[in-house]
Amino acid sequence: EASYQLSAVEQRIVLAAISRIPKNQPITDDELYPVSINELRQLGVHEKTAYRDLKEGINRLYERSINLSIDDKSIKMRWVQEVQFLDSQSVIGIRFSKPILPFISNLSREFTKYALSDIAGINSGYGIRIYELLVQYRQIGKREISVENLRTMLELGKKYPLFADFKKRVIDTAIDQINECSPLNVTYEQKKTGRKVTSIIFSFKEKTKSISHQNTDVPKEFYKLTDAQKNTDVPKEFYKLTDAQINMFGNQLSRLHELSHLAQQGESYDDLAITIKDMLRDPKQQKQFLPYLKNLGFKL
Repeated sequence: EASYQLSAVEQRIVLAAISRIPKNQPITDDELYPVSINELRQLGVHEKTAYRDLKEGINRLYERSINLSIDDKSIKMRWVQEVQFLDSQSVIGIRFSKPILPFISNLSREFTKYALSDIAGINSGYGIRIYELLVQYRQIGKREISVENLRTMLELGKKYPLFADFKKRVIDTAIDQINECSPLNVTYEQKKTGRKVTSIIFSFKEKTKSISHQNTDVPKEFYKLTDAQKNTDVPKEFYKLTDAQINMFGNQLSRLHELSHLAQQGESYDDLAITIKDMLRDPKQQKQFLPYLKNLGFKL
């Protein structure tokens, strides 16, 4: 496993760039991969700080390195060799460094196991990294990682030397965010050698895909129409959803197997989510989603 430490914004930039790589096309250091402010917003970066976060994040990423242990060798390499700013379009371009391409290729394969929207609500860099480590074992539903290896993968160095602090500030924070924001439910247990915790055993499973209850962390009003939404001249069977409602339900609907036929060949969950969000705004197309919206807890 590679070890690296990136902030949540930096990881979102890397993953957004990887998502731009066409399916079955090799990653190259000749290509400049674009990432826009809108993509960061869709990944949970606050609208008011997205531009600043993008510029600051890419500047930090330019200085970041990744460590790989191969046999008895320890190899250190940079993530990117070049960044470009297109201020007029609020877009940056990333050119990955040549030595890191094999790792990026592997990360790209792992990336296909989950959608960018899975990590949109995770604001901890440790949380995103731990989520990546778990989805590698998605079909198994369990992964044991030694405390020493986990600390190395997260590049903690001398931070949180006491296990109690490591557990509270890294593991518990990450698992809480993963459980709240991703499609996985995760629990873990501590494995001891003598009195010392030496390994963490993560167990995880998919949340129910056809959600028949409301998200209790979202205000009840979110699932109802406001008076302003009801007082509209459009047909009764059309519901004028807020942007926040469209964003949440669009992401959830894109994960339903029953709607997978709406995706074009090679499209990701995030591509499908964008399509569905546009359809939810269209009076002629929204109707087909009403049974699923009801299943997701929306009050029709």
